[in-house]
Amino acid sequence: MIDATPLLKIYTRRRLKRLAVQHPADTQQRQLLKLVGKAARTRFGRDHDFANITSVKDYQERVRLRNFQDMWDEYWGRQFPTLSDCSWPGRMPYFALTSGTTKDENKFIPCSNELMLSNRRGALDLLTHHLANRPNSRVFGGKTFMLGGSTALVHEAPGVLSGELSGIAAKTVPFWARSRFFPPLELAHISDWEEKISRFAEASIGADIRGFGGTPSWMLIFLDRLAELGGGGRRQSLGFYPNLELIVHGGVNFAPYRRQFEELCQGTRAELREIYVASEAFIAVADRGADEGMRLLLDSGIFYEFVPLDELDSETPTRHWVGDAEIGVNYALVLSNCAGAWSYVIGDTVRLVDRDPPRLLVSGRTAYSLSAFGEHLIGEEIENSIAAAADSIDATISDYSVGAIFPEREGELGGHLYVIEFLQSDIAKARLDSFAAALDHRLCDGNADYRAHRSDGFGLDLPRIRAVRSGTFAGWMKRRGKLGGQNKVPRIINDQALFGDLREFSDDYSPP
Repeated sequence: MIDATPLLKIYTRRRLKRLAVQHPADTQQRQLLKLVGKAARTRFGRDHDFANITSVKDYQERVRLRNFQDMWDEYWGRQFPTLSDCSWPGRMPYFALTSGTTKDENKFIPCSNELMLSNRRGALDLLTHHLANRPNSRVFGGKTFMLGGSTALVHEAPGVLSGELSGIAAKTVPFWARSRFFPPLELAHISDWEEKISRFAEASIGADIRGFGGTPSWMLIFLDRLAELGGGGRRQSLGFYPNLELIVHGGVNFAPYRRQFEELCQGTRAELREIYVASEAFIAVADRGADEGMRLLLDSGIFYEFVPLDELDSETPTRHWVGDAEIGVNYALVLSNCAGAWSYVIGDTVRLVDRDPPRLLVSGRTAYSLSAFGEHLIGEEIENSIAAAADSIDATISDYSVGAIFPEREGELGGHLYVIEFLQSDIAKARLDSFAAALDHRLCDGNADYRAHRSDGFGLDLPRIRAVRSGTFAGWMKRRGKLGGQNKVPRIINDQALFGDLREFSDDYSPP
């Protein structure tokens, strides 16, 4: 294979120069006006007078916030699967099929050719920042291994396909780049996750893998399978990829997995780099170190808004954009994209850590908080506290979920049950008690509402910890039909039936 990295380095130099002089507010306003100009003759554009929008203010006055269900009920669902000049010009060629984290609901997200081009630009920015940090990189001298879902697509109508985003991405990869990606299409079409990772592992041995990416939990399961083939441990599995230099992760908070991946990378050439990608857009990429925020992609056909989380359900929420958003505020992220999503609440919450250029951290989900007793814990607080508690007892967490448990008898206190799969087996009760105390301490330090409810044990009991067998979460996800790919283990489970199902499964599960 010809090493195309020199061509990538030429692009990187040019791209870095453009990014260095990019003015965030001007760039974003131009993106918005370009989007509304292109969609002015669509049904959505006519309904919202796009032809007369000349500023961000005009746009926000005409277009209210909507979520997926709003767009589906008012626009997309009426014409599905043939969306022609609905909210984006032309016929929509693809729909990215997603399922909710805590509900078994499928969503069809419109995905235009322009959006796929935007995603490829995001991937190039990822490589740009990698090369800026690794000037001697040869990442395009081999293959990039993306551990995604099935690439099989469903024909919904003539010229209209649906499937996982990874399948749409594989379908739209330029012909000249296909040989640089792993796995080959004949393997990527496999839908059964267990068969997929076994076949991937076997086929990848001997391939010149230089980049590796996916959701952290599924990547670790894959590396375990790879380690089985080599007869060693997970740490030795990367030895099959001696030229690996980039591990890309995203989709979930990385804090509980950081320790495992940093240990994996010790003694290798690989660096970790985070991305923020949703079905609706490639949003941001890490251009600096861990926990320093991901740089927002400002010029790729996406316009961003930021709504204070506590105002999201109000009739007239405050709507910020990169021109006036503030550092440190927990915002619901809203976007308008080049596939006809307009002021679309994607369900994530973020905090800006820089404004010029804008960098952000994903703090959780808009509906992803734990507040059964008024404690108002958000996902980020729980994720970081779990990671700190694990470090305090020198343990490593493979997966976990948490939900509320309610008092059953008079005088009992309600609280939270953490169902946790540790990498280490047979953790003694004393260590689990120390883990619970450290977790409680960290949560009290970071959240005043939780601290008030825990004061003197008056309103909320100490966290309860249930350590489960290795493989429990994979087994549970498999039973739910959500094993692998873009599916994620739900971290905070407010649905009592779903949480009860996990508790019952973890009681009965025995490793195969």
